[in-house]
Amino acid sequence: MSNSRNILVRSLFCFIFIGGLAAVLAPAAAGAQDAPAVQPPVAYASVSELNGIVEQLKQTAQSMQSDLAKTRIERWKTDGATKRQTLANVESIQRNLQSALPETITQLNNAPEDLGAGFKLYRNLDALYDVFGSVVEAAGAFGSKDEFQSLGNDMTGLESARRALGERVQKLAVSKEEELTRLRVQVKKLSAAPPPPPQKVVVDDTVPPKKPAKKKVAKPKPPATTIDTPPNTSQPN
Repeated sequence: MSNSRNILVRSLFCFIFIGGLAAVLAPAAAGAQDAPAVQPPVAYASVSELNGIVEQLKQTAQSMQSDLAKTRIERWKTDGATKRQTLANVESIQRNLQSALPETITQLNNAPEDLGAGFKLYRNLDALYDVFGSVVEAAGAFGSKDEFQSLGNDMTGLESARRALGERVQKLAVSKEEELTRLRVQVKKLSAAPPPPPQKVVVDDTVPPKKPAKKKVAKPKPPATTIDTPPNTSQPN
């Protein structure tokens, strides 16, 4: 259990750190290359591996629901408090199997190599494993032999799927660490690259400069002449 949790914490730290570094590199990458970034296609082997884990997990979840429905906790030879606690655990497990688990599986199927989605599913399986384990222990102590055998087989299938998913998350974490190393190298190259040389402006001295256009001076207009009417000098007869 502790080893699986260590893998979980390490993967989460790597996921957060790479996400922060990618945000820092985004402006530099945009300046260095104008073409939009294209996500690489997911390898077929990775998708095939995930499909095998998910298929095993779905079969185990279906078997768990069927066996839990057949378990007669009210007939166990134990006190009422233990029965109530076990029934509450069974209800919690059934809600998880019907709602939370299918949702996280769908999220991971949509992004097979998303470390965050894989971590979320692993965390759900980890919590489910702890609660279901207490029900199996109670069945072994107070239930029938058939009930304990059926639930024990489900527990084995759940543990197998959880371990396989944990190993996958660990491999993805190693892959992300390698990607982180490449990003660090890219940052060093970008920071060490010399600035581009200043752009030279060529001036052609052979072309004579254009003479400024002469301004037209408006000639003053002559004053207007008035014609005076001569006085009437004729005398009357």
